[in-house]
Amino acid sequence: MDAAVIVVGAGPAGMMLAGELRLAGVDVIVLERLAARTGESRGLGFTARTMEVFDQRGLLSRFGDIETSNVGHFGGLPVDFGVLEGAHQAAKTVPQSATETVLEEWATRLGADIRRRHEVLSVTGKEDSVEVEVRGPGGVQTLRSEYLVGCDGGRSTVRKAAGFAFPGTPATMEMFLADVKGITLEPRMIGETLPGGMVMVGPLPGGITRLIVCERGTPPQRREKPPTWEEVAAAWQRLTGDDISHAEPVWISAFGDATRQATEYRRGRVFLAGDAAHIHLPAGGQGMNTSIQDAVNLGWKLGAVVQGRAPERLLDTYQAERHPVGKRLLMNTQAQGLLFLSGAEMQPLRDVVSELIAYPEVSRHFAAMVSGLEIRYDIDGGSHPLLGRRMPDVPLAGHKLIGRTTEALRAARGVLFDLADNAELRRRAAPWRDRIDLITARPSGPAADDRLAGAAAVLVRPDGYVAWAAPGSHGDLPMALERWFGPVI
Repeated sequence: MDAAVIVVGAGPAGMMLAGELRLAGVDVIVLERLAARTGESRGLGFTARTMEVFDQRGLLSRFGDIETSNVGHFGGLPVDFGVLEGAHQAAKTVPQSATETVLEEWATRLGADIRRRHEVLSVTGKEDSVEVEVRGPGGVQTLRSEYLVGCDGGRSTVRKAAGFAFPGTPATMEMFLADVKGITLEPRMIGETLPGGMVMVGPLPGGITRLIVCERGTPPQRREKPPTWEEVAAAWQRLTGDDISHAEPVWISAFGDATRQATEYRRGRVFLAGDAAHIHLPAGGQGMNTSIQDAVNLGWKLGAVVQGRAPERLLDTYQAERHPVGKRLLMNTQAQGLLFLSGAEMQPLRDVVSELIAYPEVSRHFAAMVSGLEIRYDIDGGSHPLLGRRMPDVPLAGHKLIGRTTEALRAARGVLFDLADNAELRRRAAPWRDRIDLITARPSGPAADDRLAGAAAVLVRPDGYVAWAAPGSHGDLPMALERWFGPVI
């Protein structure tokens, strides 16, 4: 084998997955067609759930000062994200180019082998391996790995070569996204519709202004290169009457409203993650965030199976857990598109939804949906409120090294939190000490016990989700440990 796992695509999903695999002790090669990072900002900021993901790996500080906000929207209609409980607000001003830089540096320091100017030509699945034909600087070669993961975007070569079905709806319109400088425009919120379409204006750091231009009735094009600034400025003038042609574009791209999802995220030894598995209208900055979370869900599972610590059936939970998340993502972005891309005929519905958002429960529902905080995996094991949800970030007392629950997840290992100093519990978990950490501490702070729903012990997976909690889980602790971390040999 050239590597245990080959990842195709060096975007946020691919880099996050490479880092997770290295934390699991797995050798990984990342193949990227481009010679260097594009520097394009595209996805902007992180949802609250992705902030939690980066926090649990100790990555947040690498982004420097992050501007956060509780202001959000659903389909262009304002939503107060402050109604959600949690340690993090959403980050608003981190460009995707910075995210890619941080994740690539992290994965590289962990030992990932990143090979740029390597284009995948074909994929051949074998019973015990995957062969990838690659054209690189030295010519065409065949690489072999135990598993292959396609993180290579909406036009994924891996998805096509491995025969994944990708049903959905094609794009019906084309929109422009441009970051420009040398111009001052009044901010325009997404959702402020005009007779011919929709435009958005948002300030970014460094004197950059982000523009989105959607002109209704423009047929989608299959472009091989970005649109010109002249096209963007002309569309802006048709919609607003203003001439912005004198602005200097930093970068420009075009996108559509195509909505597709792979019917399966795994075919044998080949997996899909990120945009390779699901594409949708950019709405609320969810695409990159969902892609990163795909990678975190898959990484520890693939690492455990490759290392022989867990049975291969663990990999089936990737499809079971992440496919519903992707399906719901497509549903909510389609709904948002109807709200902010349609014409005056949609105004009555916008008014009704605005009235509903004024109710705190509805606002909480929309905010949780867009931020990813609503995710609860279907983990069969009982009725405890934490089961299948992310472990809350709670202060701890009584431990010499760990002061917060999130800090215990830095190494991407399973964690058993013994919150009641139960020696018998620790004895029963001891056979799994090679793959989980035991943390004996007590919750501190006025709301800590409430956030933990009275749990005396919590078993947390490496991705931060709760696999077992007591009291309230069916079955005993060893059963849960064996299911998620493999049998003791």
